[in-house]
Amino acid sequence: MSVETIARRYSSALADVVMQSGNVDTVAAELKDWESMIVGNQNLHTAFSNPAIAHMAKERLLDQLIARSNPSKTTANFLKVLLRNSRLTELPQINERFTAVIDERRGVTSASVTSARELTEAEKADLKANLQKMTGMEVNLQFEIDQNVIGGAVTRLGSTVYDGSVKTQLEILKQQMIDS
Repeated sequence: MSVETIARRYSSALADVVMQSGNVDTVAAELKDWESMIVGNQNLHTAFSNPAIAHMAKERLLDQLIARSNPSKTTANFLKVLLRNSRLTELPQINERFTAVIDERRGVTSASVTSARELTEAEKADLKANLQKMTGMEVNLQFEIDQNVIGGAVTRLGSTVYDGSVKTQLEILKQQMIDS
């Protein structure tokens, strides 16, 4: 089973629980902290991912860490389920998918805009308003600058790409001239 499939299943199940209980933000923040701790500490990551270490030893370690950090009951139980199923080291992928699931359920989507230059605040606001009108959702925009775009912008919204860059327009024109 792929990590993406695993992340989707665990994140959807967790989203169901936290949306009902109303502690979405708390659990999301706690899981981000746990992700940082596990990813940032090589010894900890190795301990949880090493099949040679007994499961009981991993449980004791997790219980000690939970006792020290005192997360919410939902977070603690979720971490224990991940450990029981040997998925604790996949927490970064699960967290990423969890954030996407929560945003989707809240009616929020993310998009990235790559342009050749820094966009003005007015341009950013217009772009955001157009995307929100088009999707019917709140849109969180991330902006990047890439001089190779030459001019215009490339917008990625989910798996859809809207390419209004001068670079692409020139490539299309070049291809049309070659084909003619």
